[in-house]
Amino acid sequence: MKISIRPATKADIPSVYQLVLELAVYENEPKAVTVSISEYETAFDNGAFEILVATDGDQIVGMAFYYDTYSTWKGKMVYLEDFVVTQAYRRSGCGQLLFDAFVAAARAKGAKLVKWQVLDWNEPALKFYKKNHAIIEQNWWNGKIFLADC
Repeated sequence: MKISIRPATKADIPSVYQLVLELAVYENEPKAVTVSISEYETAFDNGAFEILVATDGDQIVGMAFYYDTYSTWKGKMVYLEDFVVTQAYRRSGCGQLLFDAFVAAARAKGAKLVKWQVLDWNEPALKFYKKNHAIIEQNWWNGKIFLADC
């Protein structure tokens, strides 16, 4: 196993999409993914997000899906929307390489912080983030409004 990390290309979108679906199943929300691959491709072309992929040879085995945003309290921020390593590669060091590359990319953009969500029951993820000195907030609640039928 030789893991490499690189920026995704448009050709990687179908593999990224499959990882998103795998994550949705892991999070017990398989029907929650309603966006299409073509929507991903259009948004990717428009620069709405960036993706780092972890590869083993020609196979994509993990990804960090993120975008720039802004914190009114801290300044430039990068939001990690999804971070997933396929089941067979978990606990192999792949996730650490990918996470380190994501943090380095955020630093290179001049971000003052990175932020993401993690489910309260996802003990492996919580342990991983804490190992990386993350602050896991427990006093902020998420709010959302769906603007279109999903």
